[in-house]
Amino acid sequence: MSFSDLFDSGFKKRNEDHFAAIVRVAMSDGVITDKERAFLDRLATRLDISEHDYKDILENYSSHPINAPHSYDDRLERLYDLSRMVWADDIEGPNQHWLLEKLCVGLGFHAQNVKYIADKALALAYDKVDSDTFIEEMKGMNK
Repeated sequence: MSFSDLFDSGFKKRNEDHFAAIVRVAMSDGVITDKERAFLDRLATRLDISEHDYKDILENYSSHPINAPHSYDDRLERLYDLSRMVWADDIEGPNQHWLLEKLCVGLGFHAQNVKYIADKALALAYDKVDSDTFIEEMKGMNK
């Protein structure tokens, strides 16, 4: 096995674990709504999850480890991607905010702060800021 194969398989595994964690968050209320399913479909495509792996993860999401990013910067990078996806989806109003709040908890943000984090992340997604600006603004929201 070549070095690039090792990197690719590690990256693929991380994406699968990340996807499984999001499925776990979506299943926290016991059901995946049609809008959540559509979001998961698009997320699976972006994370390059195969159809076979997608079905397996949906059936066995709890068998995948929760691999929340450890560093604050990594959490913000994932939040940047997820908030743009949630904003771009047809999920509107309270459902959009509710979904992003659930994802924030799944990323490891404290449950007491997710409303404010989701508000700011969606506002920045609406403004179509780049990732560096997003991270800088999110870090500066508590100052």
